[in-house]
Amino acid sequence: MKRYLTALLIAGSSAAFAQTVGKLSDPVEWINPLMGTASKPSMSNGNTYPTIALPWGMNFWTPQTGKMGDGWAYTYDADKIRGFKQTHQPSPWMNDYGQFSIMPVTGKKRFDQEERASWYSHKAEVVKPYYYSVYLADADVTTEITPTERAAQFRFTFPKSDSSFVVIDAFDKGSYIKIFPKERKVIGYTTRHSHKMTPENFKNYFVAYFDKDFVSANAWKGKELLKDELEIKADHSGAIVGFKTKKGEQVGMKVASSFISFDQAELNLKRELANDTFDATKTKAKDVWNKTLSRVAVEGGTVDQTRTFYSSFYRTLFFPNKLYELDASNKIVHWSPYNGKILPGYMFAGTGFWDTFRALYPFLNLVYPSINKEMQEGLINDYKEGGWLPEWSSPGYANVMVGNNSASVVADAYIKGLRGYDINTLYDALVHGANNEGPLDAVGRAGVKYYNELGYVPYDVKINENAARTLEYAYDDFTIYQLGKALKKPKAETDIYAKRSMNYKNLFDPSSGLMRGKNKDGQFQTPFNPFKWGDAFTEGNSWHYSWSVFQDIDGLAKLMGGKEKFVQKLDSVFTLPPIFDDSYYGSVIHEIREMQVANMGQYAHGNQPIQHMIYLYNYGGAPWKTQYWVRETMNRMYKPTPDGYCGDEDNGQTSAWYVFSAMGFYPVTPATDQYVLGAPLFKKVTLNLENGKKVVINAANNSDDNRYVQGLKYNGAAYPKNWLSHSELTKGATLDFNMSATPNKQRGTKETDFPYSFSTDPNK
Repeated sequence: MKRYLTALLIAGSSAAFAQTVGKLSDPVEWINPLMGTASKPSMSNGNTYPTIALPWGMNFWTPQTGKMGDGWAYTYDADKIRGFKQTHQPSPWMNDYGQFSIMPVTGKKRFDQEERASWYSHKAEVVKPYYYSVYLADADVTTEITPTERAAQFRFTFPKSDSSFVVIDAFDKGSYIKIFPKERKVIGYTTRHSHKMTPENFKNYFVAYFDKDFVSANAWKGKELLKDELEIKADHSGAIVGFKTKKGEQVGMKVASSFISFDQAELNLKRELANDTFDATKTKAKDVWNKTLSRVAVEGGTVDQTRTFYSSFYRTLFFPNKLYELDASNKIVHWSPYNGKILPGYMFAGTGFWDTFRALYPFLNLVYPSINKEMQEGLINDYKEGGWLPEWSSPGYANVMVGNNSASVVADAYIKGLRGYDINTLYDALVHGANNEGPLDAVGRAGVKYYNELGYVPYDVKINENAARTLEYAYDDFTIYQLGKALKKPKAETDIYAKRSMNYKNLFDPSSGLMRGKNKDGQFQTPFNPFKWGDAFTEGNSWHYSWSVFQDIDGLAKLMGGKEKFVQKLDSVFTLPPIFDDSYYGSVIHEIREMQVANMGQYAHGNQPIQHMIYLYNYGGAPWKTQYWVRETMNRMYKPTPDGYCGDEDNGQTSAWYVFSAMGFYPVTPATDQYVLGAPLFKKVTLNLENGKKVVINAANNSDDNRYVQGLKYNGAAYPKNWLSHSELTKGATLDFNMSATPNKQRGTKETDFPYSFSTDPNK
């Protein structure tokens, strides 16, 4: 009998594990906002925080476990919460701007971040994109939050106490608070930011209203409680307001902010919260999420795959976030992070194009083109107000990373069909950025004179990460050429960018078959260690960056000795041991450690430079190897858990890789019309495009074993190619994948089936 019961239990658990998920009516409930939060500086499992916000909202909210100013605002293994922070942080490495926090306390007027901190448990925490709740054990208070784009509602459930309080902390580096007891109101501003080119008049103005009379009210500064003062401007300002509460009594607070003024903050609050109850705001927020997520519907995956998909999908819908507001006349206005003025039009902030040009922006162009149209208009304003396009914005120019990848972001949008904005001004911005050094190394092109004269940025002229810059500039030149051609610019004007797009060849080292730094005199750098991180490359080594020839993989394959040797070189990435040379950094940076522990050889999926490499087998006649490694990476590197990413999530890029890959294709070369095929993860994916058309991707016999594409039909006809056309997909399409456990080594092996490469483009 015991054996029989054991067998039943095993069978039952196997069935549950293998159970597939059908069509979802409530996709937001499948998201785990804690995915990626079990991170630290030495090991990133995402470096995310639970983002309680609406898609692309101006303001996000998160529980704050880290100290004031700590980029690791929330870490999963922390024991205490110090506050609930309004945040605009794109990355812990970039840190935050315009932040302030709110925290309930009881018993004593504890406002210092250490004294007010409370123990909490994930067992008493509810985390959803549209709602957050946690029990603060030391205060015996439950805090709930639900957001709008520029405002939020809080609900505090207090114990019986005549000493219940809410602290508002405007943070240090210059802040202001004023309390209006009769109006149950607190206003203030914070000036805290993290990047030196932010204009001096930067302020995030906030206003908060409570639904219960205060029995006490005090301003405070630093660690000093001010007895009779309701207003304070200091390095570190705050407020603490008190209530007498019954057991289980709920105190509500509405809060909104503005980068423009207190009046605009009031307007944002009234417009977005009006007379809504907490529950009404929560319902509206949930509805926004479900509507936004409905653009991509997946069916037929496991529970974990479905959770991972929607948790990754959620991360693609935040950055860049809105920096614009609607004035009293309902006109779109913004505070400029470039010149400090209040100006008309769109503005976005909080993204690094080095990360997001690869998949995040192509995802927006396919699934949410209208929001990217707003973003493109925001880029026009960036250029007009600052003189340059940003490569990293937080909120304005930030001196981080390399490349001139705004070119890709602009060109891909137009080539993918976005219209109705001043593309000629953006083209001028690209030409300007491509031919000039900017006010920061990460704006414009550092080393541009060398690059334009020699065809590369030399290794020995004290310009860091020179080989990475060269490779990215060459791809960026390709995108400028593509846009110029689409705009029918004179051939004499665009030919220079076509020529420069071949500059990648200048760094190819035949002796190693890899990219290598080159000195000003034309000699390759010596010594050369292809496993050396940094130095000539950015957050990677030559094995990672040698594939950064997005525009001309066929040309790269020829340099490597032809298709067969190219495929062998790709294979080597996975078969080499995860050895590394960290001497450039002087220690093991987290990206190195993440590669080392992944057990995938030199494949470092936790960072962006190599993420497209798996798809390159399609250019070498071995698409089944793409299919294998895409599935392996999705299976191994992503989980719907706090340690669920394999490196920094990075503003939606690492998530967008998963979302695209789960659909069965990936944008290897933004600024072309093509997506390169992999293999879908689910039995069915439905893209509900903004134009009303549908793309239905069927793979009925898909399974963990059946990961190979035996055959593909496109609208009922056999389809042998290794790529899909964006413009054709947007007309609506049905793709039927026949999946099998064994690879089809004939399909997709003809050169006529290979994806786009510039050197084989007959129309260039």
